[in-house]
Amino acid sequence: MITFEDVTKRYPDGTVAVDHLSLQAPTGAITVLVGPSGCGKTTSLRMINRMIDATSGRILLDDQDVRAIDPPTLRRGIGYVIQQAGLFPHRKIVDNVATVPYLLGWDKKKARARAMELLELVGLDAKLANRYPFQLSGGQQQRVGVARALAADPPVLLMDEPFSAVDPIVRASLQDELLALQSELNKTIVFVTHDIDEAIKLGDVVAVLRVGGHLAQMAAPATLLSEPADDFVREFLGRDRGIRRLSFVPAKGVRLGPLPDDLVVDADGRPLGWRSDGGLLPYGTFNPERDSLRAALDAALLSPNGAAIAADGDGRAVGVVTRDALDDVLIRYAEKSLEHEPEPGERVAADDHGRAEP
Repeated sequence: MITFEDVTKRYPDGTVAVDHLSLQAPTGAITVLVGPSGCGKTTSLRMINRMIDATSGRILLDDQDVRAIDPPTLRRGIGYVIQQAGLFPHRKIVDNVATVPYLLGWDKKKARARAMELLELVGLDAKLANRYPFQLSGGQQQRVGVARALAADPPVLLMDEPFSAVDPIVRASLQDELLALQSELNKTIVFVTHDIDEAIKLGDVVAVLRVGGHLAQMAAPATLLSEPADDFVREFLGRDRGIRRLSFVPAKGVRLGPLPDDLVVDADGRPLGWRSDGGLLPYGTFNPERDSLRAALDAALLSPNGAAIAADGDGRAVGVVTRDALDDVLIRYAEKSLEHEPEPGERVAADDHGRAEP
């Protein structure tokens, strides 16, 4: 666990970047620090590994004050991922990943073997190991950055807006990759972002910071969306926070109808589009066993007739959901939310993954 106890960072010119910050990042969970520019997100992150030292207060790493640990020793035990990956341009990818093991005194063979394991773990082809960073795409470089941070198997991983410099498609892929890795590795991760959608998707716990380094609210994503602490948090979450809440509602409750005649599928049953006089029209799909109600709603909105196609894990169409059926589910969900509206300050129950249950 990482604990901030009344931590303040004040620079010599009087600027206060972080102001009396107290919070806990739970062991084995992803804690996301989110907020506008100037709220002290990155400063807070860098105080954990002493890239920046706090002016006052304490930061504890499993009950040990980080100021009592030699900075280089502390940093070698904490993985660190930044924007643009920060790779050494003159080193091959395999040696970039093996950087910390080399510093820890591992022999070259063992360090490189570990690097190759990690390249596979983050979804990179082994053939990339002997290339240089400039020969990789931005997304591939970010994967290398994650692999390098994991090389010595640190219990703590700090990530400073690691996916902000890549395009939206690659960013979504990297986010999914991180969640898949975390389900296997259970690291204690502190993740900094300015993107509330990224925070909601990745965080087991989300800490919203105000300008000046004040903690506005810290809660599980579903709790944050349903119970914003004040107008600042409410505005930062955006006016569509109700739609975001649907990300925490499973789509299993939707009623599937039979495949209609105007849905065109291929020989394996995968959808191709909706039949019309002008050719095939676009469609949207969701997996009712895996996806959320928000995904089902998105799929319905993508289809010109308002029907979402339910698909199995292999992409085969297994049914459709009409807008009327989705509206029924949304009404039931809204009524259930009103019946179980938490009292002020009451926490919503958490599921087995540390996320709040709606």
